[in-house]
Amino acid sequence: MSTPALRPFLPADAPLLAAIFVASIESLTGDDYGEAQQEAWAAAVDDEVEFGKRLASGLTLVATLEGAPVGFASLKGKDQVDLVYVHPEAVGQGVAAMLCDALEKLAAARGAKSLTVDASDNAAEFFAKRGYEAKQRNTVSLNGEWLANTTMQKSLGDNVGGLK
Repeated sequence: MSTPALRPFLPADAPLLAAIFVASIESLTGDDYGEAQQEAWAAAVDDEVEFGKRLASGLTLVATLEGAPVGFASLKGKDQVDLVYVHPEAVGQGVAAMLCDALEKLAAARGAKSLTVDASDNAAEFFAKRGYEAKQRNTVSLNGEWLANTTMQKSLGDNVGGLK
């Protein structure tokens, strides 16, 4: 099994990252969200140009395995995890952890004291294991459907990802 690597987002990545976004939602969220909710959520990338602009507007990292993109994560501002998505076939290979480690280090380097994420119900356990604490439950309307998520926050402290 190869080790995941990271690289910066390139505008040409948008269509492939949109496909990873949709595959992740379709395959990994069924225990927590109904089909109509999944479809409404996945529709957020129907306009690949706008999705590419969203990725370019923040700090977006792409995770690769053997050179092929398998996941991505983005930081909005200096202290908000905006997106973390991993292709279902790459789950369990350390991709999401590597992406989050990098975002946490970069946020700390930018002066952030904490990071906040609006975690989907299926991602909340992953973030909790990384030290994020639930702050509030949210219900958001997306393309005519209501979806729940949890705002979670992690203090970056003095020793983020080995940084002193």
